[in-house]
Amino acid sequence: MISNWTELKAYIRADLASMGVRAGLKTWFLDPVARLIILMRCNEYLLNTGKPRLLRLPVLFWFRRLSVRLGFSLGPNIFGPGVAIVHHGLLVIDPTTRIGRNCRIHMGAHIGGAAQFCEPGEEHKFSPRIGDNVYIGPGAKIYGPVRIGDNCTIGANAVVTRSFPEAGLTLAGVPAKIIAQGGTGERVLKGASIS
Repeated sequence: MISNWTELKAYIRADLASMGVRAGLKTWFLDPVARLIILMRCNEYLLNTGKPRLLRLPVLFWFRRLSVRLGFSLGPNIFGPGVAIVHHGLLVIDPTTRIGRNCRIHMGAHIGGAAQFCEPGEEHKFSPRIGDNVYIGPGAKIYGPVRIGDNCTIGANAVVTRSFPEAGLTLAGVPAKIIAQGGTGERVLKGASIS
């Protein structure tokens, strides 16, 4: 979670590096997905540092308006540094989901919690936890309290309904199953260094 100005700059730098774009006015005006990522990080910073609502509301409004235009449904503090949303199109992620560093995610992905009632504050027990350096292909679906390990690849249109905590797996199919092991972290540009 972003908790200070230095972390905000580091997260934005990592995100833009993972997307393969440079920071600057050209990117701000010509790349709406990069603009959304920057607004998302600014919103997280303002929320996590407890800035006054008067400062947060304009950024939140701009972020939500742009996310609706691009077809995204995202909450705060979902992604670690280095997220790369490849292009706009339908993307729905439950706000209680947590995704690690350097995630590359394509359009049509749906990541959601289990379809069940739970006590307030316990939603995180029923939502996905995804590791570092994970590639999520177009149309992939991840539902329930699943755990995905580091350096995994989730293939196009895969439906993941159970945990795969091992590192370096390639998952595909309906329901998803392991089709390969090892060496799958190379599909992700690593804008955020792993510490």
